[in-house]
Amino acid sequence: MDYKLEVVTLSVSDVDKAVAFYTQQVGFHLDVDFRPGDTFRVVQLTPQGSACSVQIGVGLTDAPPGSARALHLAVTDIEAAHRELTERGVDVRGIRHKSPIDEWQGDWAPGLAPDRRDYASFADFSDPDGNIWTLQEIGHRRTA
Repeated sequence: MDYKLEVVTLSVSDVDKAVAFYTQQVGFHLDVDFRPGDTFRVVQLTPQGSACSVQIGVGLTDAPPGSARALHLAVTDIEAAHRELTERGVDVRGIRHKSPIDEWQGDWAPGLAPDRRDYASFADFSDPDGNIWTLQEIGHRRTA
């Protein structure tokens, strides 16, 4: 039996502001914006290349806005992703890596993992409400 994660629901205080942030700055695709009335709205957004989408809206969750933490976006080149998001006006914190990598117990060092090992380099950004996203480098391939 496959259990595929399809949607993650985030709580935001201003749906229109969040849609603008996710589509214009982060580059998510707007899949649907359904608003049958003032008390219900569902907006579905999908990160480029992802099989899982994000839903925001009105009447979807009772979680406080900005309460999501450590939503991971896997990227093959964290430096390029950091640069791209920063150029779009997203405040991406500095790249960090697990330290020591082989015996990691939660400590971090600044910069890329020296060998660009999978699951070792990270950078974070937040949406306007404070929902925290983590970029995680997986599958980096050096080019000559």
